[in-house]
Amino acid sequence: MPESYLNAKSTTGTETRVLDICPTSGMCPICIEECLSLCEIGKSALRGREVLYPIPEQFGTSTQAANKDPVLEWSHFQILTELTGAYGIEADPDKAVFPAVDIETVLGGIPLKLPVITAALGSTAVAKNYWWGIAVGSAISGTMQTVGENVCGMDPDAQFTDGKVTYSKDLKFRVDTYREFWDGKHGDIAVQTNVEDQRMGVDLYALSKLEVDIIERKWGQGAKAIGGEVRVNDLDYAVMLKRRGYIVIPDPEDPAVVEAFKAGTFKSFERHSRVGMITSEDFLEDIDSLREQGVKRVFIKTGAYRPEAVAFTMKMASEAKIDAVTFDGAGGGTGMSPVPMMQECSTPTVFLETQVLKCIEVLRRRGKYVPDIAMAGGFISETQIFKSIALSNLGDGPHVKTIAMARAPITAVMKATYFTELAVRNELPEEFRMSYGNKADQFLICATELKNRFGNDYYKLPPGAIGLYTYYHDRIETGLRQLMAGVRVWKLNILNRENIAALTERASKVTGIPLLEDVEQDRINMILEG
Repeated sequence: MPESYLNAKSTTGTETRVLDICPTSGMCPICIEECLSLCEIGKSALRGREVLYPIPEQFGTSTQAANKDPVLEWSHFQILTELTGAYGIEADPDKAVFPAVDIETVLGGIPLKLPVITAALGSTAVAKNYWWGIAVGSAISGTMQTVGENVCGMDPDAQFTDGKVTYSKDLKFRVDTYREFWDGKHGDIAVQTNVEDQRMGVDLYALSKLEVDIIERKWGQGAKAIGGEVRVNDLDYAVMLKRRGYIVIPDPEDPAVVEAFKAGTFKSFERHSRVGMITSEDFLEDIDSLREQGVKRVFIKTGAYRPEAVAFTMKMASEAKIDAVTFDGAGGGTGMSPVPMMQECSTPTVFLETQVLKCIEVLRRRGKYVPDIAMAGGFISETQIFKSIALSNLGDGPHVKTIAMARAPITAVMKATYFTELAVRNELPEEFRMSYGNKADQFLICATELKNRFGNDYYKLPPGAIGLYTYYHDRIETGLRQLMAGVRVWKLNILNRENIAALTERASKVTGIPLLEDVEQDRINMILEG
């Protein structure tokens, strides 16, 4: 996204009066008084800080991401298909068929039916609104689901003793919802904790009362470098959150603010989390304490910070023998990530993965422990998943064990839920009805499969869960198997860097993957002259 779009963004609901804008400022060449268009400048003059965030009115029913071109992304690599042989299966045409490809993986000791996990979804309204479909869909897909940060702190029904949570209706609901359809073998439910959660003792509550086995410590953010943000449109709720220790802007206990809110001058408050201040000693002590409390696995989720922060994270993860680390590349979000931060901050995913791999090379060379890695940041398809995992094989198997996604699964759940609601109201578009039918069991293509699998319990599945299962298994799983069969690799754990080539000099320089025009040039002569 060039600077010329700086003054008009769909994420903030802004636009310019004319299309031929100034390339540097993004302003109209002639800015006139009698203009009803709300550009970034104009809307900021009226609404101020609201324009830092995605459209406030869409909070809770949307997800957001940057639309800036990261210069290097997964389309800059090409998958190299193979003609002969078979790896990971007998070279028999009757056996080496694409449905036989094994795409199961293990992350931090957790078996997964496919190399995708649903990343942490916490106190944002969109996560809570669609949790039923997200959690059940992840469970029946045999993959992992993480409850994100601030759930207990945002729960109006939560109970505290001496500042520590002793009961949370919302967190219990989220854990129980996943477990209702969990097979007990593939995937699991984890609870993520940030600095606010740790102060409230969320980890100990999850371990002792909800019997959660996995705690994920959150270091900073993914799409944003500062603490998590959500919108609150209820005054009493905002006051409650402030008294629980959150940063709430503007101050809901200021009489002038209360008057302005009741007058409709603004319609929502901002709730912010603090940024944790991490030190080596405190972190190692924290992990020791968690394990003494009975946690079975400890994960870390962190954002796309500068390279030395990546190295620090990997060093600490190695010393503490963390089971898995999720690195989240720039520019997505599920709540109200500041748009300028999504656009202009943090490291894009391909660059970030390369930094992580450099750290792994150093740790391996020194004989140090290396945690499993999950990569996040804009993933939606099997081609991206294939390339990320292949890139991470440094000779002993892929270090990226799975991909973490948040926006894509939320979209799958939202779409399946919304179209089912349209069907119930008999409001499906005519073209859609003609193509896919007018009942959910017709247009949700995996309905028959899931009916056979669950019997009468099928009717307990929310439509969103069916949609997520369909997206994960019928689309991504099938697509990934086809790609792997195309390179003649039948096991995920032998996918490697020779299965991809770089299409641009930057892609080659950053990752070390050879350019397509340089791949196997020596072998051409060997084959033809041999």
